[in-house]
Amino acid sequence: MSELRKDPVIDRWVIIATERSRRPTDFLEVSPPAARNSFCPFCPGHEDRTPPEIAQWGRTENARDTAGWQVRVVPNKFPVLTIDGNIEPRGVGMFDTMRGVGAHEVIIENPRHDWDPADATAAEMELVLGAYVHRINDLRQDPRFRSIMVFRNSGTAAGATLEHPHSQVIALPVTPKNIKEQLDSAREHFNRKQRCIYCDILRQEEYMQQRIVEANEHFVVLCPFASRFPFELQIMPRLHQHDFTAMDTSQIASLAKTLSRSLHRIKVLLQAPAYNMMLHTSPALHPRPGRPHYWGTIENDFHWHIDILPCLTRVAGFEWGTGFYINPVAPENAAEFLREVAI
Repeated sequence: MSELRKDPVIDRWVIIATERSRRPTDFLEVSPPAARNSFCPFCPGHEDRTPPEIAQWGRTENARDTAGWQVRVVPNKFPVLTIDGNIEPRGVGMFDTMRGVGAHEVIIENPRHDWDPADATAAEMELVLGAYVHRINDLRQDPRFRSIMVFRNSGTAAGATLEHPHSQVIALPVTPKNIKEQLDSAREHFNRKQRCIYCDILRQEEYMQQRIVEANEHFVVLCPFASRFPFELQIMPRLHQHDFTAMDTSQIASLAKTLSRSLHRIKVLLQAPAYNMMLHTSPALHPRPGRPHYWGTIENDFHWHIDILPCLTRVAGFEWGTGFYINPVAPENAAEFLREVAI
């Protein structure tokens, strides 16, 4: 029988449709390979085909924009928001609007066109995570930006338009609704119970041991209780930490291995599906006019995390109309399948 489950953080309901229960092989589809473009602007030797880089790792400063780099950061050539100008919020009758000011950057994760974080070395992943930290910290200095999202789209079904491995960073002048719901719920839970809701979830999951895929000294990987999608994964620091950029070197090294192992499990089990990966961390803590204590408890109430969503099902009319999601794989079963993957 199907079961309705509620996400304890943002009160979102999910239908776990157990009568539609499916195994990993049920999601495998035979499809023609994507057409390959012989020219890639992200490959070494084509540095002049991207906008001037913002940062790089793996070579000396006097070798900028030449081969030899390991990770590059460049502005997106087709940004959804532009870096120049003021926000200028204004009303248009009953409607609100502002200029599309923000930042949109691309983190080119490796010079190899066929590089895959699921098979990366720890040193390679540490460089990528270090780039995440660098860009978040840098963009937070701009008082125009309230929220910074780091994400990775892998595969055409996940929205990727270029094959070369890359992540993206978008800094926004507002707090997105999904992020606001998480922040508000975490703050409300802390005000009621003086505890972090994410820490409570971790304690419950470690006690039950049903949905945990992997755990080590620093991180826990689990299939959320109210997973929206089959084989959805969440990575959280075991000890409370509100800010991704606050990790020390041992945590970054551990996360590099944990993230690669998690992506490897998905790659092997589901035969390299497209996926979306999103980092949720503390927003920019600039003072909020009229709300001097707005971030007063965030160090205690929020807990950064990474979501990994394989693209195995489609969101259709019911989901759009209700906000519910239908997941044909119980997260307990998904976790069991993922644990069995040999690393």
